[in-house]
Amino acid sequence: MEDRQPKNIIEFLKLVGRLKHIKRTGWVLCGVDQPESVAGHMYRMAMMAFLVQGYDNLNKTRCMELALVHDLAECIVGDITPHCGVSQEEKHKREKAAMLELAKLVGSSGSYLLQLYQEYEEQVSSEAQFVKDLDRFDMVMQAFEYEKSSKNSLDLQQFFDSTEGKFKHPLITSLVTELN
Repeated sequence: MEDRQPKNIIEFLKLVGRLKHIKRTGWVLCGVDQPESVAGHMYRMAMMAFLVQGYDNLNKTRCMELALVHDLAECIVGDITPHCGVSQEEKHKREKAAMLELAKLVGSSGSYLLQLYQEYEEQVSSEAQFVKDLDRFDMVMQAFEYEKSSKNSLDLQQFFDSTEGKFKHPLITSLVTELN
């Protein structure tokens, strides 16, 4: 912690704290009452990653770290979805700039944050690919929960359709099957 200034750590934590209040855009656009926050989404993903021990030699700690970092930039740029009118290129540009800003605040830990972010974005490891599946699965599970709690007055089929055929890891595929 020697290269991290308390003032900067506090600023970093304030920014990260915003994630508790940023509602996930997809649910807001669909009219979900009291939609989950980005932080809630990331937390459940981290808990799912916690359960990965013993599957395909995946590194549980790495999976948890990737889950906690994958949407971190949203504390600055917000939750940008395909329905926001922002190109994928522009979205990635904004998120990368946000990650660089966050990394500057935490000294030597910043380079590790950036490394995790890049690993997830580029999908270069089996852990990053697994966490991408967790991201999609959490969305499907959340859609399922919202439909059930609304007594099926919400039609969230688009979220199920958007993941069709995209799950790669057998564990996640089995969870999706069980959910249905």
